[in-house]
Amino acid sequence: MNQKKRRRGSGKISNLSERIIKILKADQNKTFNYKQIAAKLDVDDPSSRNQIIKNLQQLKAKEQIVEEGRGQFKLTPNENYHTGILDVSGKGGGYVMVDGLEQDIFIPPHHLNHALNGDEVEVYVYKKRRSSKSDGEITKIIQRKTEDFVGVVKLQKNFAFVITSESNKMYTDVFVPLSNLGEAEDGDKVVVKIESWPDKEDSPVGKVTKVLGKPGEHNTEIHSILAQYGLPYEFPAEVEEFANKIDTSIKESEIKKRRDMRDVLTYTIDPKDAKDFDDALSFQVLENGNYEIGIHIADVSHYLTPGTILDDEAYERATSVYLVDRVVPMLPEILSNGACSLRPHEEKYTFSAVFEMKPASAKIVNEWYGRTVTYSDARFAYEEAQAIIESRSKTIPAEVSLTGKQYDVADELVEATLELDRLAKVMRRQRMKDGAISFDKVEVKFDLDEDANPTGVFFKTSKDANKLIEEFMLLANRKVSEFIGKQTPKKTFVYRIHDEPDDEKLAALEKVVGKFGYKMNLKDRKSTTASLNSLLSDVQGKKEQNLVDTLAIRTMSKAIYSTDNIGHYGLAFDYYSHFTSPIRRYPDVMVHRLLQHYLDGGKSASEEKYEERCKHSSAMEQLATKSERDSIKYMQVKFMQDHKDEEFVGVISGVTEWGIYVEIISNKCEGMVRLKDIKGDHYEFDQDSYSVIGKKTGLQITLGDEVVVKVKEADLVKKHLDFTLIGVKEGLNQ
Repeated sequence: MNQKKRRRGSGKISNLSERIIKILKADQNKTFNYKQIAAKLDVDDPSSRNQIIKNLQQLKAKEQIVEEGRGQFKLTPNENYHTGILDVSGKGGGYVMVDGLEQDIFIPPHHLNHALNGDEVEVYVYKKRRSSKSDGEITKIIQRKTEDFVGVVKLQKNFAFVITSESNKMYTDVFVPLSNLGEAEDGDKVVVKIESWPDKEDSPVGKVTKVLGKPGEHNTEIHSILAQYGLPYEFPAEVEEFANKIDTSIKESEIKKRRDMRDVLTYTIDPKDAKDFDDALSFQVLENGNYEIGIHIADVSHYLTPGTILDDEAYERATSVYLVDRVVPMLPEILSNGACSLRPHEEKYTFSAVFEMKPASAKIVNEWYGRTVTYSDARFAYEEAQAIIESRSKTIPAEVSLTGKQYDVADELVEATLELDRLAKVMRRQRMKDGAISFDKVEVKFDLDEDANPTGVFFKTSKDANKLIEEFMLLANRKVSEFIGKQTPKKTFVYRIHDEPDDEKLAALEKVVGKFGYKMNLKDRKSTTASLNSLLSDVQGKKEQNLVDTLAIRTMSKAIYSTDNIGHYGLAFDYYSHFTSPIRRYPDVMVHRLLQHYLDGGKSASEEKYEERCKHSSAMEQLATKSERDSIKYMQVKFMQDHKDEEFVGVISGVTEWGIYVEIISNKCEGMVRLKDIKGDHYEFDQDSYSVIGKKTGLQITLGDEVVVKVKEADLVKKHLDFTLIGVKEGLNQ
């Protein structure tokens, strides 16, 4: 005789209200009926279903849940629940940043509930009677920022862990079953992908997806920097194959569709080690005495067709990444260094902004935008153009190397360079007068041997030749966006926007620079801009220049891409876009496409679609910037490894409760002197004075003080320098 199947759930269901609330809380945007809740509770007998139906009505009467449609229930919307992005603190716990809330929500470590840095989360805020500070608990992970992390394999007998402590934002290691190790060995640096995180486990379970190499090896560390930010270091084979099949020849049929400017003097000015030239300038004197100046940009959009795997790859990358020893390009080499590079003595398809200007005032009296074909007559390095500008001679200086073809236009090249330099200075003066901020921060560069080891450090500063190119690129970017932005009806466009600086950060900057004797006037926008420019000019060449430059930049909002134009504060432009670098920036490709679409009479493009692309491009730009900074830090540590026995003079660039940061004046390498390592006294941090003070001696070591240090430890894996303090300007000498 067959037994009847026993029904699950007979008897009273314990803690039913709490369990129903938990089910609804797990997915607050979804409605549930009693059958779905019964399935979640794993019960299916009539008694259990009746208990659920009755309990749902009781919760509804208490207004803890709402009924949306017949028999469909969801959690009552609660003002204590918010959605935001988690920023994990290095000390444990973190903050959730919520749009519309003045204060970030503090999350204690025990309330993170497996959320990781950058995740989009739902957070419940606890009400506090006696404090304005909001504490919360993460109740749901809406979307992981990433599931891939970089770490080092620590192999045990029956399992392994990937130690991810390199990043102080990643507070847990990843458990890896031996079956998920792949070819990784003990001590390897790897990329691990989180696959699950059981509720009651301290660590997530992961799988090794890529072996980067042994920690400390050069390529391992460079590749780990890219992997940490989810940036690729090679193109998929199918993308390379697609790019290599593109017809890059110049065709007469295509030339007929374009403005032919091959007969106009055109040339490039770029860094001497540049491999791709995406912009060129043309110069000619018109019959009416005015100048016609063309800003010619590689027509990447001609080759990059929407919907292809090549375009998809370029969009995902969104930008080229410039590490110390290599470039990770947005486009494969056949385009970036070939078809789209405006190399000397070659015809190329270009997208141009052409201006007729008054020679004396640089006033624009006519403008034209469209597709062109150009021929580059010459290629100058910045140093060569600078030699022409400094010599003020009508002939080519000896430092400039020209080929035979370039000698045919040598006199014209000199005249054009001198006139373009003069016009650039007129335009720059006007920009400064209009309220632009003059950020000319020193760039740290390295001399590398054939194995990419740093043999020296030098600083790159912006000279007249650099500023010449900068001004004309700014002009094209501004005028293109103005051309579209002023049209009616309004058209969707990709703008480069920059909001006004944060008042609190400006006040903090004023306080810090006051210690160096500089004064600021933050009364209004005009006086603030004047003060910033005066400050940046006054610190030129001073020991505190890099510190002040860095702090001033940090007061600024981040420039981003957006379809919502609010202008560009730093440049003092009402309209600004990126048009001039489509080889290395995807937003420029979007600008080219939109500009041509509107020149052809097209209707306004989808704002929603382009805003999403703007957000992606901004996010990828920030990741690229972080990876570039990390590569500089890595190379600085590598450089200092070979100088452990030397003493260096540095400036205190930061003061914290655990140590002082010192930036070496001669090479800009920054490291830390830990307070516990300073001999002869016990030092305590004084936040108000940006200093540490010795308890016995009363000696005050403060921001901006000059000190003498030696390298204590140079950790390539953590990209961290520890210094030993040898002496302070005021006389400490251990």
